[in-house]
Amino acid sequence: MEIKKSPKVDLQNRKGLFLEIGLIISLLLVVLAFMYAPKEYRIEQVDLNYGPIEEEITEITRNEQKPPEAPKKIEIQVFNDILDIVTNDTKITTDISFDEFEEGMEITTQVVEVEEEEEVEEDAPFIKVEKMPTFQGGDLNKFRNWVQGKLHYPQIAQENGISGRVILSFVIEKDGTLTNIEVLQTPDRSLAEEATRVVNSSPKWEPGMQRQQPVRVKYTLPVVFQIRN
Repeated sequence: MEIKKSPKVDLQNRKGLFLEIGLIISLLLVVLAFMYAPKEYRIEQVDLNYGPIEEEITEITRNEQKPPEAPKKIEIQVFNDILDIVTNDTKITTDISFDEFEEGMEITTQVVEVEEEEEVEEDAPFIKVEKMPTFQGGDLNKFRNWVQGKLHYPQIAQENGISGRVILSFVIEKDGTLTNIEVLQTPDRSLAEEATRVVNSSPKWEPGMQRQQPVRVKYTLPVVFQIRN
């Protein structure tokens, strides 16, 4: 059976029209697409862990430099009234008369002796003199034996087992008294105090003599402390 189509209903006849409509619609979409410009949105990521940092702004000040002062003028006054500057050719005259001095006159000189000042002798003690001091008719060894016999061993040193040698120095004065006791070496303070006590209680000595004059003499004395069982 042959299908008959109406020429009005046949779409093949409108193919060109549809193509033109499609092109027009496409052109309009392209034009609209160029005309439409969407706004740009930029999202920045904010770090919430840190707050804003406030910085203190300090003003920078500059010290105004003063212009350099002008150098001061120094005036020097020259006193011509005091100093007269002359040349080598100028003759100098004086008011001194040399009439007293005749030619060939002998001039004698006199030497003036100046008395020498007496040397101040310091009263320092001697170590060795012509005649050494004596103690009860004996020497230093007799005095040492006398000291050793007068000693009392300190109880605190004896309990702690402290022994040893105390070295003292002293001066025999011109009148025979004993002064200037010094502790040079000691194993314990209590031993030094006991040795000083005994030496300080010494009777008078016979003073030392130098050129038949009494003088001061210095001695050094060892005092031994020994614990005996």
